[in-house]
Amino acid sequence: MLVLLPPSEGKAASGRGAPLKAESLSLPGLAEARAAVLDELVELCMADEDKAREVLGLSEGLRGEVAKNAELRTAGTRPAGEIYTGVLYDALELASLDPAAKRRAARSLLVFSGLWGAVHTGDRIPPYRCSMGVKLPGPGALGAYWRSVMEPVMTQAAGEGLVLDLRSSAYAAAWKPKGAVAGRTATVRVLHSQMVDGVEKRSVVSHFNKATKGRLVRDLLTTGAAPADPAELVDTLRDLGYVVEAAPPARPGRAWSLDVVVTQIH
Repeated sequence: MLVLLPPSEGKAASGRGAPLKAESLSLPGLAEARAAVLDELVELCMADEDKAREVLGLSEGLRGEVAKNAELRTAGTRPAGEIYTGVLYDALELASLDPAAKRRAARSLLVFSGLWGAVHTGDRIPPYRCSMGVKLPGPGALGAYWRSVMEPVMTQAAGEGLVLDLRSSAYAAAWKPKGAVAGRTATVRVLHSQMVDGVEKRSVVSHFNKATKGRLVRDLLTTGAAPADPAELVDTLRDLGYVVEAAPPARPGRAWSLDVVVTQIH
């Protein structure tokens, strides 16, 4: 099983290990593309702070993020699973997993990134600020840039197993599974269900959407569940206590869409 995660805007304040060794990152097929984005981002942030803030979409209060980006090659690093600190990762609680679940996480979790393309949670990276929606001077719009190089690398990474796609739309644009891989892919949406004047209303609540996805992945890791395809995933999630609504795709070569329905937001 391969689990595709979005990154988080929230990140650890600093690294604490050796500087980046780009050659040590997983998915070496992305190395050249990573180097190009890194070069452009560092050059931009070293040359003109105000322009960098504009390109990166950063407020005045986040001016310090530009300086961090300028020092990405020499900054300390942490495992990517420690770098990302947003709602999904708080719920996932990678650090508290037992050893067997941590090994499963290291094999199966892949975080998409505007800067790195995609990294495993054990890959050591420095804190950075560069979303998939950014348009850098050289590479251009990063979503389209990564889409041009991701296909062979991700198809190989997906192998023959289930792909659980929990990415947000901006990061999903960087790689869309096709063909046989798409048929083994399940995307998940979390819906909040509540009764209003006797009528059920459903809505997507951003915070709880992320938290539920984090807990869902944690449950799969801690139980050692290994569904082979989307249909088995549906059964597994229901066994774990989730309310899941799903139907096979209308045509071959399309991903399954799963709705996880919740009634309490926490």
